Amino acid sequence: MDVLINVFVALHIIGIAALLGGFLTQMKTMGQGTARFTPGMLHGALTMLVTGVALVGLNQADDQTVNNVKIGVKMAVLVVILGLVYVKRDEETVDKALFGAVGGLTMVNIFIATLWT
Repeated sequence: MDVLINVFVALHIIGIAALLGGFLTQMKTMGQGTARFTPGMLHGALTMLVTGVALVGLNQADDQTVNNVKIGVKMAVLVVILGLVYVKRDEETVDKALFGAVGGLTMVNIFIATLWT
């Protein structure tokens, strides 16, 4: 079970890397007002959602304690990110504030995952 959990943790990290990487690669274009949400950002957010839900289930099945409040907050932040990216995915450019919000919420999600014990 530990190997399976670790595989899903790795996939979860790959998802966050795709989402945050898509944001960071477009920081320069955000300053110019031409940033857009890439398909990789959408796929990264979806990967995070699916693997996160699987991780909660696997950890509970393995009789490990799960902080449901922390998971709920992380899920709410991710749903907001996913909603923003999904709705604006086909637009040629995205407003700076909206694009920055997705990057900021992504970093908030990372800090919640690592600092909330």
